[in-house]
Amino acid sequence: MASAPEVHFEPFLHLVDLGTEEALIAWGGFYFRRGDSPYGEWRIVDDEELREVAGERSGTIGFSSEPYGEAVVEVERGGETVARLETATANFVWVRGLEPATEYRYRVWVDGEPWAEGELLDWDLERRTLVPSGRRYENLFRTFPAATSHDPVRLAVLGDFGVGILASDENAYRQMGLAQALDRACDRGDVSLVLTTGDNVYLGPDTTGSGNEDDDWYASFYEPYRYVINRVPVFPAVGNHDAEDTESSDDRDQLDDNFYLQERFRPGVEEGRASLDPGLFYRLQVGAGVELICIDTSLAGEIGREHFFDDPAHFEWLEQALRAGPGVPWRIPFSHHPPFCAGPEHGNTEAMCERLVPLFEEAGVRLVLSGHEHNFQHSRVGGIDYVVSGAAGKLRTEPPTGFEAAGTRAWAATGHFLLIDLDDERALVHPVAGVAADGSLEEIELRSPDGERLSGPIEIRHQPEER
Repeated sequence: MASAPEVHFEPFLHLVDLGTEEALIAWGGFYFRRGDSPYGEWRIVDDEELREVAGERSGTIGFSSEPYGEAVVEVERGGETVARLETATANFVWVRGLEPATEYRYRVWVDGEPWAEGELLDWDLERRTLVPSGRRYENLFRTFPAATSHDPVRLAVLGDFGVGILASDENAYRQMGLAQALDRACDRGDVSLVLTTGDNVYLGPDTTGSGNEDDDWYASFYEPYRYVINRVPVFPAVGNHDAEDTESSDDRDQLDDNFYLQERFRPGVEEGRASLDPGLFYRLQVGAGVELICIDTSLAGEIGREHFFDDPAHFEWLEQALRAGPGVPWRIPFSHHPPFCAGPEHGNTEAMCERLVPLFEEAGVRLVLSGHEHNFQHSRVGGIDYVVSGAAGKLRTEPPTGFEAAGTRAWAATGHFLLIDLDDERALVHPVAGVAADGSLEEIELRSPDGERLSGPIEIRHQPEER
């Protein structure tokens, strides 16, 4: 009689949300089975097979996952415990009463055992199996600056990264290399948060699944960014691959689950800081100088509209968010689809140009972030800078052709993510290509539409007369 395949459970930690005085800390993991191939490699257990290895469990991570046991979360500052929370009903806790702009350390225990301590097992792209990583979690985070603080803010932007790393193709290596560069950027401790410009999960051509199960998210999100998401929160936008534009709408349900969208943003609906159900619109303030506005640009056939921003309630919320008044130097909308895009696959999004761009101009917006096209583009139209960043996984190498219509000033067909430094006077946009041989972060080479090499970073002045 054949022996049962060996099973391994790999635990994960996730700093889901962060503010000036609170943090949302979560835990979960993934099951792997060995002995299913002639080589004996580990392979992830599909959600539909969980009962074979985990009893009645239907999910392994995210908001709706069944509790793993009685959990205790402790948060320390300078070696002193400042918060201790317990739960037996969920795999997450909110920690409140923290101080702004302060570094904290946290630990999680479940049923008296430390969660995800010791050396971790990570995915090896070449061997296509789990291997000892030589790494441990360092569970440090820094709360956002106070609403009155004018200290500089650094944020990272990931676009169209959801291809996943199990296929071991060029997209997987690109995603993993950029994830390691983002990890390096976060080591400095000055990255406040990560924004996504959508297409958070859709996996590669040699894998099954589209993003509607937890096991799909292992390859596209939890494993590549493992050493980022335990210490820096991710704030997502919805892409066409995350919604029914391109795939099944149940991807959106899983987006809700793994990004804890209802738990994070539902309380802000009554306060005017979010607009949901269906659609994802929210505002996030970091210090006195930065407010980020998420716009859901995916198709909204389920509610009889072209895009979710065409829904009257969402559009009214967006108008009010953009007209919230003076006092925030950088009010930055971010979305998946770009208003202006030179291609080669996608052009300008006419509905956004017609209905959203006038709102941006009226509100004095200076910078808009988006993805969708798998390259880097910088446009300037009507005094506003538009940056397309959609190559953190897939890459489209053909040159754009619609430079004039898109107002293009610079572009690059290079895998990248963005680091953006903001103070009251200017924004510096750094498109990062990876880690150089000396360990520093290497920026991509930009070109103008006529082929001239351009030096970075891209500088955007807050006041239009200085531009």
